[in-house]
Amino acid sequence: MNKQVTQIEHPLIQHKLTLMRQKDTSTAKFRQLLEEISLLLAYEVTRELPMEKVLIETPFASMEAPMLTGKKLVLISIMRAGQGILDGMLKLIPSARVGHIGLYRDPRMLMPVEYYFKVPKDVSEREMLIVDPMIATGNTAIAAVHRLKETRPQSIKFVCLLAAPEGIKSFHQEHPDVPIFTAAIDDKLDEHGYILPGLGDAGDRMFGTQ
Repeated sequence: MNKQVTQIEHPLIQHKLTLMRQKDTSTAKFRQLLEEISLLLAYEVTRELPMEKVLIETPFASMEAPMLTGKKLVLISIMRAGQGILDGMLKLIPSARVGHIGLYRDPRMLMPVEYYFKVPKDVSEREMLIVDPMIATGNTAIAAVHRLKETRPQSIKFVCLLAAPEGIKSFHQEHPDVPIFTAAIDDKLDEHGYILPGLGDAGDRMFGTQ
């Protein structure tokens, strides 16, 4: 894999992801684990946010202390499954602005169809994290980034739980400037475009649908 892909191998992330993969994990437990992993992913992905020193008063003295500088992040959820990662990240970054892009995959062509788009007006002044549980064929991620680049954010990162090698390759052929952060890179796609071994359909498992 290229340097634009970061696999986050923190033991807690890997442990919780294994629990999510198991087919007998309940819907409630799946959602809980997704939120917990999202907090850990957010911690890793935001390591390089810019800082500045500000003068503060502690109960005992004045000091210069580090704080985030500039506008805060904007988190973009690819609906509907991205909502699970979004909810977890907002617990760690409650000041982040939030946007949504609705895309579904045409089951015959495996291509994304947009049905919803709404982002904050000041996206151009913010760093953007796009969240979705999986990059499978890469088509949905590619379409989302194409659309979101039109808003001209300062930078874009893509955050997911699982990625397939085929999807990563396709994504970076279109968007070589956008880094991917993922908890796991699985083996391959099956003939229907699903990740193997994977964890099933993340949206269905989150919401108890089929």
